[in-house]
Amino acid sequence: MKFTETSMVYSVTSLTRELKHLVEGKFRFVQVKGEISNLKIPFSGHSYFTLKDKGAQLRGVLFKGQARYLSKRIEDGQQVICHGRISIYEPRGDYQLIVDTVDFQGSGLLQQQFEELKRRLAAEGLFADELKQTLPPFPKKIVLLTSPSGAAVHDFLNIWRKRNFPTDIKVFPVRVQGDQAAGEIATALDTVNKQLPDTDVVIICRGGGSLEDLWAFNEEVLARAIVQSEIPVVSAVGHEIDFSISDFCSDLRAPTPTAAAEMVIPDGNELKQRIARLQVSLAGEINDMLDGYQYHLDQYQRLLGDLRYLFSNSSMRLDHASLKLFTVMEKRIGTAQLQCNQISSRLHNCSPVSKVQMQKQRFDYARKKFLYILKKNVNDKTISLAKQAALLNAVSPLSTMARGYSIASKIDQQTGRTTLLTDSKQVKKMDRIQIRLHRGKVDCTVTRTREDH
Repeated sequence: MKFTETSMVYSVTSLTRELKHLVEGKFRFVQVKGEISNLKIPFSGHSYFTLKDKGAQLRGVLFKGQARYLSKRIEDGQQVICHGRISIYEPRGDYQLIVDTVDFQGSGLLQQQFEELKRRLAAEGLFADELKQTLPPFPKKIVLLTSPSGAAVHDFLNIWRKRNFPTDIKVFPVRVQGDQAAGEIATALDTVNKQLPDTDVVIICRGGGSLEDLWAFNEEVLARAIVQSEIPVVSAVGHEIDFSISDFCSDLRAPTPTAAAEMVIPDGNELKQRIARLQVSLAGEINDMLDGYQYHLDQYQRLLGDLRYLFSNSSMRLDHASLKLFTVMEKRIGTAQLQCNQISSRLHNCSPVSKVQMQKQRFDYARKKFLYILKKNVNDKTISLAKQAALLNAVSPLSTMARGYSIASKIDQQTGRTTLLTDSKQVKKMDRIQIRLHRGKVDCTVTRTREDH
């Protein structure tokens, strides 16, 4: 094989470390079935053994902290299912199984059910990161779904008191073990979402136990209830080595109830100290800024000189200019006011309103004069008419007729016209005549005529 200048050369440590990251990233949690052999328990209390079958063998280690949770001690020749993670021990370059828990008799079937349900729910996307909700950094109300008599709730409340943060804790009592526990927890979670929508975080917590004891948290009904919850859910079930389906479905997995309290509830004392440090830091920065500004101000004062003298002269010049400006403005305002009055007078004289009022006065005078002349003429005509009427009445035939005289007229039979009669010879017998009296007319027929001698 030909190496190029760009080929990377690993050291033994770096290569082993790279392999360690690859292996641990690929096999975060495995279950290995086999027979325990070459069991050694040194003074530290850790258990070192080989897990083998017909075709291969695998080194395993069970630390003292995890060994105390087993239902019984491990021994050579036991057929077991070890749960844990693959790791590489860098000093020797050996890969080994870090065992978290061991299933002896009866646990293998439950583990198979656990793995089957885990694969099915993962395929449906219930463990997807897109479904995870972000927990509020400063929760005001937390609901615990747990047994009120268990140690988990007391551990949680102890941390809550120590952290001294104003968070309201409400314990919703549920069963955390048994056949009906999963359904009860799911119902309680749905009730909290409907009746306590102002809850910031729901924490499902329980202490450690065997796989059978923790099986309620591996039920599908609880897993789906956690995914459907609109309130962020934290799963704090068992110990650090215990994993359940609720851990994968929840928005946050806490190794223990105590760890859940530390992860969800902020440390009030630390926040107060941090605020105090920030206040001190802020005050120091402000003082530094003020010192810097004061330094620049002193520099500018030295460059500008005595500002009081400068401002005093400037103030005097400003007063003089203000007085001069006031005098000029007062004079200009007086001139403008005079011009304004002259223009206003001219506008008043040329105003249509003045002209209309003048024409109105002239019209009123002409109207009164016309009425006077008209009345005078009417009176003169009335007097003249009375005189003429008196003269006319004096020579009027009506006056004569009033004294007993009448006017006789001949009526033409064909045309109906009348002819004034002054002579009896103008008529003959059977002619029709009309006599006009002082009042009224009389139609007559001539029976006889006579002449005066």
